Order: sequence, then C-alpha cells, then structure tokens
Amino acid sequence: MYTIKIQKAIKFAAKTHNHYQDQKRKGKRIPYIIHPLTAGIILAGVNATEDVIVAGILHDTIEDSVDDKKVTPEMLTERFGKNVSDLVLSVTETDRDMSWADRKKEAIEHIKHFSNDSVLVKSADVISNVSEILDDYERYGDEVFERFKASKKDTIENILKTINAIIIKWDKNPLIDDLNLLILKINKSKIIE
Repeated sequence: MYTIKIQKAIKFAAKTHNHYQDQKRKGKRIPYIIHPLTAGIILAGVNATEDVIVAGILHDTIEDSVDDKKVTPEMLTERFGKNVSDLVLSVTETDRDMSWADRKKEAIEHIKHFSNDSVLVKSADVISNVSEILDDYERYGDEVFERFKASKKDTIENILKTINAIIIKWDKNPLIDDLNLLILKINKSKIIE
C-alpha cells in the first residue's frame, strides 16, 4: 500500500531528519531516514492501517526535530490528521531533560497505557533499532555500545524490558514473533556476557 498520505509522510520525515539536520544513525554515516522507513515497511508487512504506517514513518519527528524547524503535534495533525499525531505523540519521549535512565523507565511504564496501534508503532521501532544493534554487534563487537549514552549492560536491560512490556501489553500483536525472535537472538549472542 503506497498512498499519497504515505508519500507525504516519507517526504516530511526526510526533511525533518535529513534535509534540516543531516541526521545520521548513531556512530554511522547512514542517513537517519533509513530507520523510520524501515519501521514503515515493517508495519506495512503486517497490513497495518495507513495511519499506523504513516505514524511509523513519522514516529521520531517530534522527538528529533531541531529547534528552528520544530515538529509539533499540531503540525502533524494539520498535515496527517489527529490519529497520526496522537500515535506519534504516544511513542515520543517528551522530556529530553530527564536522565537517560528516567526517560527509559518512563517510556516502559507508558507502554502499559498504549492502544494496540501504539503498540504496533513501538514494536516496529524496536524491531528496527534492535535488529540494527544486533547486526552491528556481529560486525564490530562491543564498540557498538560506545555510541550510546548508557552502558552496554543498561542498554541491553532496557531493550529486554521494553520488548517484554510490549509483549505483555498485547499478546495478539502481529509483530510478537519478531519481538520474541529478538529476545532469542539477544540470549543466544555473546552480547549479554
């Protein structure tokens, strides 16, 4: 499903992440836009609704926009509708001044109140991010964790807690097998040693 709304979301996300700030993936030269597009593809693969796919593509626009080109929920509502704006906001860490540990703890707690559509968007985000971390770990080992604000141990613990919170929240999630596979890959790898 490739609609005009999805096309507009891709252009909007590309402007936010790459045009206005040339954002890259942590510690890499890969354009950031790869991540939200991957989330959108994951959601399309489970036949999510158009709004959920659009929210997946836009999920980091509020959180990661620069001050002079700040993306707001109102802006997303105007361009993509209130449902998309609400979904993006539901998975957005709003208080970037909090410590990493407090932000992540709050984000996990927030999952308990997610709608099924929010669970889908968060699932796609996690699958994209964690798959990339595991792939990078196979290539580069522990140096991957030098890119993060938290320690390797804290990062892995947060990933596992987040995945478990998502699984507990909605056990009929069409992405649950992918999430369980990530847990299996983490446990089988040397990443948690």
